[in-house]
Amino acid sequence: MSTSVFIIAEAGVNHNGSLDLALQLVEKAAQAGADAVKFQTFKAERLVTPGAGKAEYQQRTTSSTESQLAMLKRLELDEEAHLALLEHCRKCKVEFMSTPFDTFSLAFLVERCSLKRLKLPSGELTNGPLLLAAARTGLPILLSTGMGTLGEVEEALMVLAFGYLNPSGHPTKEALLEAFISEEGQDVLRERVTLLHCTSEYPAPLKEVHLRSIDTMAAAFGLRTGYSDHTEGIAVPLAAVARGAVVIEKHFTLDRSLPGPDHRSSLEPHELAAMVQGIREVETALGRPAKTPSRTELRNRIPVRKSVVAAANIEPGQLFTESNLTAKRPGDGISAMRYWELLGRPANRSYNQDDKIEL
Repeated sequence: MSTSVFIIAEAGVNHNGSLDLALQLVEKAAQAGADAVKFQTFKAERLVTPGAGKAEYQQRTTSSTESQLAMLKRLELDEEAHLALLEHCRKCKVEFMSTPFDTFSLAFLVERCSLKRLKLPSGELTNGPLLLAAARTGLPILLSTGMGTLGEVEEALMVLAFGYLNPSGHPTKEALLEAFISEEGQDVLRERVTLLHCTSEYPAPLKEVHLRSIDTMAAAFGLRTGYSDHTEGIAVPLAAVARGAVVIEKHFTLDRSLPGPDHRSSLEPHELAAMVQGIREVETALGRPAKTPSRTELRNRIPVRKSVVAAANIEPGQLFTESNLTAKRPGDGISAMRYWELLGRPANRSYNQDDKIEL
């Protein structure tokens, strides 16, 4: 991953099951300047049971008579659609990504779509078998942590460390801990895992975002951290970048008024472009941590800083006092920080008012 913030335009299921809409989402993500556009790969029957209820936000944005299984079935993309999207991403020069929700989808994405990296969603934070299979691909992993505790994030990292280090075998509690605390395990996690802070509500209330969690996870695990955003607007992603997020993921749609579970909490294309531009401006402004003058500031030091000058006419030998000395621009004489050092000294020559004092 480059040193620039990696921006993922989360198309998710905002294609509403239409390949044509999905292709348009790819084009809009590329035009907005995103680094990647991400979809979701699943078979509804492998993801939910027939009796599974909808999340509250899904109930608000879709038909109350439709089950979660039926809703997800409508939002599936088949393998041919994925391959068409992959090719379209290549043409548009934006990275294709998709989130797997089961091991079959994971295998398809890795083997047929040759993903560069995997993104595992917050709902899979406690899905040990999927975490293990993902790590055993050897690919870098972006892991969302919504709804999770620090302890659950640590347990997920244990599984990932074990999976990266062990190509086969079932993990035991002891083996997971050993992999996690080992030097090799920590090295591979630092090399390949990025944790994404997330609030899993759509839209997420600002008072529940808790961006300081980015700092907490970075300090606790020593890993790269980022932010998967579900708030309205673009202010919070920009703030996350200022706090050190190296990845930003944000839902977007062609039109927020379209039917579907995620459209209302998504950005429209012009807003996505504004977010990308804003992030690039913020990361440029972050600069280096050292507090030193910038190159352009150096030329302003003399015009705007002050020197010690005569506040009134001063005769030779007359003592410098608070009544006959002051500080005025420009700053090419004795610094005003030396003002008190001059008090009580005799003038070495005559000075007219506003003359710079010399030693």
